[in-house]
Parts: sequence; structure tokens; C-alpha cells
Amino acid sequence: MAAGRGVAARLFPPLRRSGTHGDGTGAPRFVDNGGMDTDPRRLLPKVDVLLGHPSLVDRAATWGQGPVLGAARRALDESRRAAAGGAPVPGVDELAARVAGELDAMAARRTRAVLNATGVVLHTNLGRAPLSPAALAAVAEAAGYANVEYDLAAGTRGRRGAAAEALLREATGAEAALAVNNAAGALLLALGGLARGREVVVSRGELIEIGGEFRLPQIMEAAGVELVEVGTTNRTHLRDYLGALGERTALVLAVHPSNYRVEGFATRPALGELAALAREHGLPLLHDVGSGLLAGELGAEPSVTGSLRAGADLVLFSGDKLLGGPQAGLLVGRAELVGRLARHPIARAVRADKLTLAALEATLAAHVAGRRDELPVWRALLLGPEDLRPRAAALAAAVGPAASLREGISVAGGGSLPGEGLPSVLVEVDPAPLGDAAVLARLRAGDPPVVARAEHGHVVLDLRTVPPERDEQVAHALLAALRPGGQQAPPRTPPGPGGQ
Repeated sequence: MAAGRGVAARLFPPLRRSGTHGDGTGAPRFVDNGGMDTDPRRLLPKVDVLLGHPSLVDRAATWGQGPVLGAARRALDESRRAAAGGAPVPGVDELAARVAGELDAMAARRTRAVLNATGVVLHTNLGRAPLSPAALAAVAEAAGYANVEYDLAAGTRGRRGAAAEALLREATGAEAALAVNNAAGALLLALGGLARGREVVVSRGELIEIGGEFRLPQIMEAAGVELVEVGTTNRTHLRDYLGALGERTALVLAVHPSNYRVEGFATRPALGELAALAREHGLPLLHDVGSGLLAGELGAEPSVTGSLRAGADLVLFSGDKLLGGPQAGLLVGRAELVGRLARHPIARAVRADKLTLAALEATLAAHVAGRRDELPVWRALLLGPEDLRPRAAALAAAVGPAASLREGISVAGGGSLPGEGLPSVLVEVDPAPLGDAAVLARLRAGDPPVVARAEHGHVVLDLRTVPPERDEQVAHALLAALRPGGQQAPPRTPPGPGGQ
């Protein structure tokens, strides 16, 4: 028997443990008596071999060695775990493709310029208001050292935002003004600075939710105020407010429903009536108008100057909507209230940075000088079908038989002019045989990316939100997206009016 076992042992040598895995993972590896390594993970390439792949060498020149090395190690670690579970071991080309894909996906998520062909002027997902050339120049100038909090005349420390606030006072006629980082921050500051620990009265029909499921009651809770709801969703009367006022009331809040509209059997008191009621009880009225229409009329949109004239003590609005500037939260109104807010600790937490202030100053200067039409938002809003038709026709001609024109509607977007459309002329494209989703994806993957929309199986482009000098780029991108291989090619004909 012993001899038999010896023969079997010589013919079928058992596997034996040989320390830990050489890749540093601590996993055991097995070798046979002839020294042959049978662990499939040993077939994975070393890191330096993977980094030497041409596609990763190219990306290292752009990203630097560190990010590429990190992505390579993650790909190898994932492959080791998968191989331990019996999955096939990928080759160098496949691993390099995975690493390159991770880096390219990261690059796609970086903030970059896009061409907005959706017709949504204040597209929140695309950054709302595009800045004017003057605002861009101001940002570039302020990007280095700048007199953000330095008084050049006195040679001493100055006050942040002083110039923007002076322009706000000039543009609105308000006693005082304050600029912070965004409208939600301004509301948080106003509520926390004037009503913390006390009650704020607001109509149920104005308990808005903005993008990202960000709700007014949540802001009020974060500010430490107690919400007192009055009225109903569709009807709130002055007597509802009157019945809710008491010793613990600190503030009356009116909110313009900027991203929806209640129609039919609906009512709410005029702002002037609400202001008179608040004044009678010694309470400030804060009006959140949202979109930032400084003056004049635009549909049913309330203006900042109109709210102040109606008796609002504080008016709150955004900088990147109808104002046409950078993201900012702006407060104007009574000097005593604005002063209290400027000194509040929350003001330091939500203050605007130097680039925002520079762009805001340039934008406000255009309004004060009566040059609102220099702002891209207002140029887009004021375009009519007669302006858009020649450009749309030129784009359709460049694309060919797949494209046609039709009447359509653009929208202001960004919580402005809810329910109101802007007559437009659209370019409608038949995406066959690829399909609308594939063509839209190709447009987004281009350089520059073009964002369009789909309607009833067609790709639709609205040039209202495309600068005229970029029409030719849209034509090139659309032709490439429609071509089966996706290669770039010149348009059939020059894009005509608006193109260069």
C-alpha cells in the first residue's frame, strides 16, 4: 500500500501553498510541484505594463500620471476580485479601455461650454443666464488679485459688495441692498436674521418647491422659524392673514409662484393690501419675487420696483434669471432691515465671491445705463419668429431632406414666466434610421456638445438660445450625428443669415 501511494504521489503531485500572493493582496496562490503558477490572477499585467498602453500614455499627457495611475490600479483591483470568483481575466487592451473609459467619463462631467438648442432661455441644468461680454471681461479681470475688500482711495480695508449694492440701489430705487451667493441663501438669511425662533405667516398656495426637491418649508425649518400656513392652495384672503397674526409673529412672507400658475377658482390679496396689513401690525413684509425682473412689464411677472412701490419692506430675487447675470441672491428694501441682515452671522456664510460680484456689477451697470439688450438673456427673450425663421431655414437647408421647419414655442424657463410661451420657428429633424435618442446622444457627445430636445420621435432644435455666430457649428454637429458613422462633414450649404 505504501508503495502504491508513492506511485500515485509521483504521478499526481498534490498542490501546495506557496506563501502569499505576489501582488500584495495577501491572497494565497498555488503552484504545482513543477513550479507552475495556476492562479489566474497572475495573468493580469503589471501596473507599469498597463500604463504603457498607447491610449493611457495619451491620457497621461492630459490628466497627469496620478489620475491615470489611480484609475489603472482600480481596474486591476476589480479584475483581481472578479478573477478570484471565476471570471475571465481581461487582456491589456480591455483593461486599458476600461481605464480610458473611466477617465473620459470623468472629463465629460467637468463643467464645459455647451450649445443650448432647446429654446429654454433660462435652462437651469445648463447654468441659466449666459453672461454678457462685459460680465465675462469683468470676471477675467477679477480672477487675479482684485479690490474685493480693499478701498483703493483710502488704502484701507473696504466692504465686500459695495459697488454691486450701490448699483442695485440705483436700479431699483431701494434704500439699501445686499448681495449673497444665491436666492435660497438670501431667503435663509432673511428668515434667520429677522424671525428665528418666531412665526412667519405664508399662504398655502405659495409653499413652493424648486428644483431638486428643495422646498420652502425646509428652508424655513433650517432658518429656525415656525411656519404658519394660511388659506388654501387656490384661495387665500386677507382675513386669513389677519387671523394668523399674533404676538409670536415676526414676519409676513409673500412668494411669487415662479414655476407654476394656479388658474380658475383662485384668489389672493394684492401685494399692496398685504403690505398695509403688515404695516398696521408693525411687521415687515418680505416679497420673494424670484426671477429678478427689475422694472417694466413682462407677462404676469412681478417686478422688483413694482413690489417696492406696493409697500414690500424687503424684496428678494435671483441674479441669474431675468436679471441676466451670475448666480446670486439679491435683497433690496428698507435700510434698517438690510443692515440687520448684513451684520448677521449667516451673511458671512452665504457671501458672494469676487467673480460673482464682478459679473453682477457689469450686469447691473447695463441695466442702469438702459442697455438691457446687451444681455444674452434679453436678446433671446426679445427675438420674434421673423428673426428666427431665416436662421432656421438656413440650418434646415444645410442638413438636407431630413430637416423641416414648423411653428413652435420657446419658454423662458428657470422659474420665470410660468405658463407663458414665446412664439418660435423650430427645426424638426427625422432621426431615422438611428432614432431620436441616439441622435441626441451623439449631439451631446460632440465638441462642443449640442443639447436639443425630442418631440414625437423627432429631434427638435430651437435657435432662440443659440448665438447666431454658432449656427454653423450646430449644422456641423447635426450632420455628424445623423450620419451612420458619426463622422464630421461640412454642411450642404452655408448656414446663411446669422452664420459666419
